[in-house]
Amino acid sequence: MPYKALLLDRDGVVNIDHGYVGDRSRFVFMDGVFALARHAMDRGFRVAVITNQSGIARGYFSEAAFLELTGWMRAAFQAQGVELAGVFHCPYHRGGTVERYARDSFWRKPNPGMILEAARRLELDLARSVFLGDQPTDMEAARAAGVERRVLLFPDGASTAPEAATSVIRRLEELIPALR
Repeated sequence: MPYKALLLDRDGVVNIDHGYVGDRSRFVFMDGVFALARHAMDRGFRVAVITNQSGIARGYFSEAAFLELTGWMRAAFQAQGVELAGVFHCPYHRGGTVERYARDSFWRKPNPGMILEAARRLELDLARSVFLGDQPTDMEAARAAGVERRVLLFPDGASTAPEAATSVIRRLEELIPALR
């Protein structure tokens, strides 16, 4: 039977979005991310990260540096009792300056490619899964992939959810009661 998942955007959800975070010196975990991920895992969710990383295409950091940072991030989750089932990233961006990555990609959100690949590799049931992101493009990608619950983290508060989101939260902890 396929697994349900908590799919997390990285910048702005897992870590504070300082803009093109490519090394540990600028990587600060969001308050509550470990408790949320641990709660989800304890309830049978696989936890995975789904992240656009145009900083690679723009030449701000290398893909190798991103992968090194990802290894460190995974170890930090593990030290908090959370096993990340996967981390899926898209290094491509049409406006990039690194020729190898300067192109469109089906993996780049708002396209659903990364989410669909995560579902295939991790045996996920997207209809029973939750996507948590901080951008409308996260919600659009999740909707296009068939994720039923699409939660937008919007710390400043929104009066209404963007069309593709099913709910809005201000703090990560607000999602905990909804994960069963």
